[in-house]
Parts: sequence; C-alpha cells; structure tokens
Amino acid sequence: MVGRVAKSHGIKGEIVVEVRTDEPGDRFAVGAVLRGHKPREQTVSTYTVEAAREHSGRLLLRLEGVPDRTAADALRGTLFVIDSAELVPSDDPDEFYDHELEGLSVRLADGTEVGTVIEVLHSAAGELLSIRRAGEQSGELLVPFVAAIVTSVSVADGVVLIDPPEGLLDPDFGESADGK
Repeated sequence: MVGRVAKSHGIKGEIVVEVRTDEPGDRFAVGAVLRGHKPREQTVSTYTVEAAREHSGRLLLRLEGVPDRTAADALRGTLFVIDSAELVPSDDPDEFYDHELEGLSVRLADGTEVGTVIEVLHSAAGELLSIRRAGEQSGELLVPFVAAIVTSVSVADGVVLIDPPEGLLDPDFGESADGK
C-alpha cells in the first residue's frame, strides 16, 4: 500500500491522501496511474493523477474521472496499492511489506497456534496485525506490530512469533464474572 484516501477536500473533487511510501513524488506524480481498492474488497480500479499538491502538510490529489466532492467522498478509505513486482527488496531484515505478512501463521513462543495474519492495518498509533483466530471463521484479533510483542518474523518459514501481554489474547477481556 502506498497511500489511503482520508477524505475529500473542497468541491472540485480533490482528495486528501495519507501517504505510506518513501517515494510520494514518484508514486503520486501527475500522469501516474494508481491502482486502488476499498479495504477487504478485491475489485481494483485504476485512477490517473491529474494534479498533485501539498496543502498544510497533506497531499492533495485530483484524479481523472473524479469531478466533484460527491465522487471524491465515494473514494474515502480507498487504498492505493502497487504490484509486488514493482517493489525494491529491503536490505533491512526487520522491514516487511504488508503482502509478505498476510497469510503467515501466528504462534506463541511455546508453539501454540494463535491464528493467521489476514491484514496489516496502518493507524496513527502504528501498525496492527489483524489475525483470524485458529479454528474460527470470523472475527479478528488485533495485535500491535511492535518488537515488544512480535518477537520474530520468518517469511521463509511462514511464521510470526508473538509474546503478548496478559489479556491481549483473552476473548473475555472486559467482561464481568457473570458474562455481561
């Protein structure tokens, strides 16, 4: 993911983009073709950048085919992505692309299976691993992607080891003794 549409800006169809790339000048240059989709949706649309500018420390884009605020509002939450073939491999062994983590098995240090990474969420507070618990078809567990909790990642072995603080994995966290 190289960016996310935060909201519309003004009445002429501009959007505010939360940048998630080290190369915003290249990725969001006028004429660049962006691939975007809504979270948890597989349908990908393409957008061509008509104009790009910085305003109050934020990136504003105008895209072809997005003529007004209504059309821009419809893009809120859209994730701009690139093909993994376009990515330059990282030299940092502790740096991962989202697609490398998605699908990995999550286990405790003792080998107990916790679940599978289904998505990497990006928030102002940092990254979170969205994990589908082992044996469950729905619901998710959110685990902060920080060194204090995620102790090891092996893309080659397909495993993420975690050492969660007490209560993080407890499905009844916050419930009273009578289950309410």
